[in-house]
Amino acid sequence: MTAETWYQLLADGILVVHFSVVLFVGLGLIAGILFLSIGWPAWAGNHLFILVHIVVVAIVVIQSWIGVLCPLTTIEGDLRRLAGQSPYDQSFVQYWLQRLLYYQAEPWVFTAFYTAFAVIALLVWTAILRRRSQALGR
Repeated sequence: MTAETWYQLLADGILVVHFSVVLFVGLGLIAGILFLSIGWPAWAGNHLFILVHIVVVAIVVIQSWIGVLCPLTTIEGDLRRLAGQSPYDQSFVQYWLQRLLYYQAEPWVFTAFYTAFAVIALLVWTAILRRRSQALGR
């Protein structure tokens, strides 16, 4: 394989990781809401899961507020350039995941969305932790 092919494969791998982080954030909040409302799935009430979710959401919000691109986006773009790719030269994985992951809008729209998402996540996780500490008699 050529170096360009390796760079393209690495870029596709970064894109998959990035998409997985997005799924973790979105589905993690849904799991938290389900746990809060019906007690399922039980792992959503795990302190480590809650902490990791809050940290990842906070990183996204902070990056958005200070105008910094996600490092995964930067790394993927660098790898694509090293692979000699142009916007019309995309792999299957890149094409479909980018359509799902990168919606075109003004930056303030994303900042507002990320901030609202973070507030909702914080409210959900705080309610779960409060309920758990009350159940333990703390």
